[in-house]
Amino acid sequence: MVRTEISLFLKNVPGELGKLSSLLGEAGINIDALMIQDASSYVQELFQARGKSLKRIASAASYNSMRKDSAEFALIRILVDNTDKAIDLLSANEYLFDIMPVIALELENKPGTLASITNKFGEEGININYVYGSVSSPEETCLFVFSPEDIDLAAKIFKG
Repeated sequence: MVRTEISLFLKNVPGELGKLSSLLGEAGINIDALMIQDASSYVQELFQARGKSLKRIASAASYNSMRKDSAEFALIRILVDNTDKAIDLLSANEYLFDIMPVIALELENKPGTLASITNKFGEEGININYVYGSVSSPEETCLFVFSPEDIDLAAKIFKG
């Protein structure tokens, strides 16, 4: 299913993730998925130039071409259960962020399931820019988030 991912920069110092998660939690917004990585200065400049208007000035591929060459900021990617409310809250608290569509799939937690899904991307000629996911126990499903180069085609494949 297509969902909206929020990407934002946080200072790479103790306590920043706690502040963000507290802000969301106190507003009743649940984080469904989260990934953290160092942010490149190139991507930082794109976000700063774009400002808080949410107008994209570069392609999604440009935003996704990050390298781990900056330790000053961390890039946080999150899926939340109420994206509109989270966007309003982040804007009101002057966070610098961007949004983009991703494919979020609940998968069975058994050998070969991820292979089956990623092979579908490959069979359709869709490159995956990045993926993250988690598993809590063998009995439960796991949530995996995929950022494909062609979100429209991927959405058609994984509809339903």
